[in-house]
Amino acid sequence: MKIPIDPLKFIPLASWFVRVWFKTIRFEAHGNWEQLQKANESGDRFVAALWHGDLFSVFGFATQIGGKYAGLVSQSKDGEIAARLIESFGHTCVRGSSSRGGMKALLQLKRILSNENKIGVFAADGPRGPRHQTKEGIIFLAQRVDAQIIPVRAYPQKSKILNSWDKFVLPFPFTKCIIHIAEPVTVTSEKLDKDVMAKEKTRLNEILNSLGAEDQE
Repeated sequence: MKIPIDPLKFIPLASWFVRVWFKTIRFEAHGNWEQLQKANESGDRFVAALWHGDLFSVFGFATQIGGKYAGLVSQSKDGEIAARLIESFGHTCVRGSSSRGGMKALLQLKRILSNENKIGVFAADGPRGPRHQTKEGIIFLAQRVDAQIIPVRAYPQKSKILNSWDKFVLPFPFTKCIIHIAEPVTVTSEKLDKDVMAKEKTRLNEILNSLGAEDQE
């Protein structure tokens, strides 16, 4: 008789392991994240935009620098594990994606950013891609919350790139990881019809794809 193993039971161990992993990485920030945190504490609203493949590295950087964050995580089984792990670090997760519960999740995230003074974190091309192609959610959220978007990229010097749609990057322990933080981007106040949304997505694509270009392989 096969006894099913619940992976959620291993979250405390995984959390400990990931914390140790992050502590070995030397993060080098290009851009003043601390200044943005202080602005957020004073009432300014921000949503950090990153590519899905950079999530682990950016999560590690956020863990080292500290702060209060809220992010969107898919409602899949893998998403449940990721959400529990992220929450074990004291952050807030809202469950939803473009295919399941997306609008409800965005509205819930909007309330959190508006009322709890946290920085939003959003994988602009998640949860299923296409890779490095911004979807509508982050633009919609930023406009509704009156938040500026902070494009963020991560470039570990040594890493393992997984064979997944997003080419997920796992930085090796003890490596150096450069974090590029762009100046905040203000989303248009125009109605987000098809053409305006397309322009906003293209603009964010261009910023993210050029950010830290000198560190790309």
